[in-house]
Amino acid sequence: MRIEFDVEVDASGLMCPLPLLRLKKALTIMSGGEVIKVIATDPAAHLDFGVFVEQAGHELVLVDKQSDKQIFFYQKTVSLVCVD
Repeated sequence: MRIEFDVEVDASGLMCPLPLLRLKKALTIMSGGEVIKVIATDPAAHLDFGVFVEQAGHELVLVDKQSDKQIFFYQKTVSLVCVD
């Protein structure tokens, strides 16, 4: 399955908390609705990403677990602006 994405973060070879920090940094420059692809070799990355993404309200699109890496696709939440 081919997933279209807007931003890619390759966190291969990095251990906690660096993959999560790279994900957070990339999300700050993204617009709501855009998709990010994150490649990680840290076996615990899914735990860190899962907690953060749930708390931040972003959406998990797909996880591709391979023998030597995990590839995550997340969609950034569209921010709503309240106008009085």
